[in-house]
This record gives sequence, structure tokens and C-alpha cells, in this order.
Amino acid sequence: MKKIMLTGDRPTGRLHVGHYVGSLRRRVELQNTGDFDDIFIMIADAQALTDNADNPEKVRQNIIEVALDYLACGLDPEKSTLLIQSQIPELCELSFYYMNLVTVSRLQRNPTVKSEIQMRNFEASIPVGFFTYPISQAADITAFKATTVPVGEDQMPMLEQTKEIVHKFNSVYGETLVEPKILLPENEACMRLPGIDGKAKMSKSLGNCIYLSEEPEDIKKKVFSMFTDPTHIRIGDPGKLEGNTVFTYLDAFCKPEYFPEFLPEYSNLDELKEHYKRGGLGDMKVKRFLNNVLQAELEPIRNRRKEFQKDIPAVYEILKKGSEKAEKAAAQTLKEVKDAMKINYFDDMELIQEQSKKFSE
Repeated sequence: MKKIMLTGDRPTGRLHVGHYVGSLRRRVELQNTGDFDDIFIMIADAQALTDNADNPEKVRQNIIEVALDYLACGLDPEKSTLLIQSQIPELCELSFYYMNLVTVSRLQRNPTVKSEIQMRNFEASIPVGFFTYPISQAADITAFKATTVPVGEDQMPMLEQTKEIVHKFNSVYGETLVEPKILLPENEACMRLPGIDGKAKMSKSLGNCIYLSEEPEDIKKKVFSMFTDPTHIRIGDPGKLEGNTVFTYLDAFCKPEYFPEFLPEYSNLDELKEHYKRGGLGDMKVKRFLNNVLQAELEPIRNRRKEFQKDIPAVYEILKKGSEKAEKAAAQTLKEVKDAMKINYFDDMELIQEQSKKFSE
């Protein structure tokens, strides 16, 4: 069986460092291993419209923002297929067939759907498209026969629901769909990077993000405003690491080589943490170090993005070619699904002959 990877993002704004450590950085690493036969990276505009139907321009404008962030992070169109979800009509048809395999109560129990509905204050006014988002995601994954799906921890319930749909389809119609495997970030701090305000999730809508394309002064300002340990009032006070956003970011971004360059009095992150816990280390010193780390990590990404921005038509051409390739793959899966469901009436010569014989007798 071919090894195929699929992942993607909703184009509701520029991508932030949570996207980067949660999935983007790993995508680039996996892409460059050469272990996969195909890699599909989706800009999920159709899913973004499920809760932005009254503001399609927001989605439309952010397609290019996400594409630029992809390319700036190192996704290579020669190695990965970059596509736009709405340009693959087969995904809608697959979603429609899968809807018959999922109950309303099962969707209501999906933890990710429940939390997203609560976050958007939908209450009883939930758009049907948003409610059935897990089914749409199952169509995306199975259309390209993805064997591996790198996601953040918050997306695990979605992948579990995809597996359920695959099992149900295959049990009813015969072995047709490929079951995907979830690939979580290896670093626990990367699974769900908190916002700079210490909130559980970094979110564009909450305004607590550091964007990948952020300018140096803006990064510095946001780092210096970060939530730390509220009980660490004086430098001499012992500090807590748990819930301390600055140290969570260091866990996600810090590399051993940054200590000789930016903080030579410490040999590694564990040593820095121990000093903070016993007292005698101020928050601002740690924040200055984190700022230097983030500047070093994000500067090459920001510079590459500015280069790609010089030829926007070329970026759209990459997306067009990728979408055309993706549609061919999805069309083949759709054919196999319709064959399995026996709704391939015009290609089923056995059915035509059988019916012809029945009515000629």
C-alpha cells in the first residue's frame, strides 16, 4: 500500500506559531524524508465557509496568506501537492454519501465539535455545514487514501470519527476506504500551544497569536506581554513552570545551540528551569531569551515569505496545478466508492443486461 499523507488548514487568517509547532514544522520534516509516495496539503476553504458563509471575502483573501505561509515554512510544490478544497467537487459528493453512515447523536458527542460550537456561541443556531464538519473531514482524508494525518491533539476526535466512517463503509459495502493513522507532535508542548495570554488555545479569534509573518518589533512586544507565574512577584521568589506560557514556548521552540548564542550562563533549558523554580531569576530575563529564540526561528520564514510575495501569480499557479492533480486522485476514489455502493448504473453492464433480460421475457 502506498504511504500517503494529508493535512491542511482553514484559511481564516495568517498562520501562527501554534500551527507551526503543532503541524507545519512536522509536515516539512516528513516531506523531506522522502518516505511518502504522495503528500497532499489542503487549504480548507469550504470548511472555513461553514462558519463564515456571510463573509466569504475573508476566506477568499486568506487563501493566498495560507499558501505563502506554507511555502515560507518549506513546503515544496515539487514534493507536496498544495490544493484548494473547494476546487475538488468530488469531496462534496463523498461527504453526502458518508452522511448516511453517521447519526446526529454521534456528531453531538464529538468533543471537538462541542468545544468549537461553544467557542463560537452558536448555541441552537448551528450551521448544518459546521455541524457535519467531521464528515467533510472524513471525505478529505479518504478521497486521497491518506494513510497518515499529522494533527494537533485537539483534532484527535475528528480522526477517530473518520476511522468510524471508514469501518462502517467497509463493513457495509466491502473493503474500499483506507483507514488513516493519526500522527501527533512528538514534543508534548507542541500538541496545543497556548495563547500569549495563557489561554488554553492560541486562536486568531481570541487575538492571542504570534503570526509566522510577524515583524520583529511585534514579536518582541507580544513576548514581553506574555503570561507567566502570577505568584512570581519578586526576582527572589520561587517560580512555577506549570501554566507558565513563557516556558511552554521555550519547550516548543528552544534548541541547545541557542544557549551559547543568547544565554551563555546556562548550558541548557533544564538548568534555566531549575534556577527559575528555586528563585533568583526574573521573568524579563527569560522573556528576553524567548524573544531571541523566536526571532531566530521566525526570521528565515518571514524572509522566504517576502520572496514568494514578489510573484503572487506564480503562487496561484502552484495551487491550480496542485488542485488539478488532487482532483484526479479524488475522482478515482469516488469511482471506487460508487462502484462499491452499486450506484455506477451506466458502467454496470451486468445490471443493464439483467434488466434487459427481465423486461424482454
